[in-house]
Amino acid sequence: MLRDPSLYLIDIREAIERIQEYLAGMSALEFQKDRKTLDAVVRNLEIIGEASKSLSPQIKELAPDVEWRKVAGLRDILSHEYFGVDVDIVWDVVQNKLPGLRQVVTRLLESTS
Repeated sequence: MLRDPSLYLIDIREAIERIQEYLAGMSALEFQKDRKTLDAVVRNLEIIGEASKSLSPQIKELAPDVEWRKVAGLRDILSHEYFGVDVDIVWDVVQNKLPGLRQVVTRLLESTS
């Protein structure tokens, strides 16, 4: 049984929301020192990447400004290079890329429902 494509968008949005919840009020330095939060954030970035791989080309075409390959590629880097994860890059992604991705995903969910 095929999964409804919009469920992947929901997975992405929920993972972003969890990351934002985990990091609420946290500084970059606090994040670097908090292994539990880092692990939770990395796991949710992996979920975002995996879900983005499962999006149909038609959905991706509705948001050509999103670098879907990079979103999926981050998942591969995080899951295969875990011990070499650069915390500063993770922090940059969650602070500077995820808010825009959340807006796009919300728009896609509204347009596909």
